[in-house]
Amino acid sequence: MTDDVAARSASLLDGLRSFGANYTEFTRRFADWLGLHATDAAALVEILYAEDTGSPLSPARLGERIALTSGATTNLLNRLENLGYVVRTRENTDRRVVTLRSGTDIQAPAREFFGPFSAGLAALVAEYPPEEIERFEGFLRQLKSTMDKVLEEQA
Repeated sequence: MTDDVAARSASLLDGLRSFGANYTEFTRRFADWLGLHATDAAALVEILYAEDTGSPLSPARLGERIALTSGATTNLLNRLENLGYVVRTRENTDRRVVTLRSGTDIQAPAREFFGPFSAGLAALVAEYPPEEIERFEGFLRQLKSTMDKVLEEQA
């Protein structure tokens, strides 16, 4: 690897690490704001995000995303459901398949908390031509794929 590539790689990783730290801090503050445990808030963020992107999660997929066992995921979902933050639905023709949806009690608070960030992100994206954003998205997909392969090899 040339010195230039090494320096650019280090700079990119530093930026991604900083973003990751900020993302974690956002989730922690969301948890504090709602009076939740950080893991419960992280799960809620995953459920909200998946729903917003049109790919709602199953309990098993949520457990994978936040690294919890099925039993711990069930307990977490019970807590969030009791608060009105999550609803388990059966939307699939196979009625055994459970889909996680945000409850009506979390939608307005989530918009209030994440609204400023969403607005800032939209303004930032608007500063770049679509082709540049698409190229960056492609880079992130390839980076994730590379990380997935390394993690799979290490398992």
